[in-house]
Amino acid sequence: MGVPKRRQSHARKNKRRSEWRKIDKPGLVECPQCHELKMPHRACLVCGFYKGKSVM
Repeated sequence: MGVPKRRQSHARKNKRRSEWRKIDKPGLVECPQCHELKMPHRACLVCGFYKGKSVM
């Protein structure tokens, strides 16, 4: 297993840790049944429809 030869600086460590906040938020789409916003490719939490069929 690889072992670091030198200590990582604070700046390098903090730069690596700050990247996770830069991930984009997922886009929302309008449900064709109830016209509420929902996550794409998922059943609507309000009306329970997915691809025109009731699944919940």
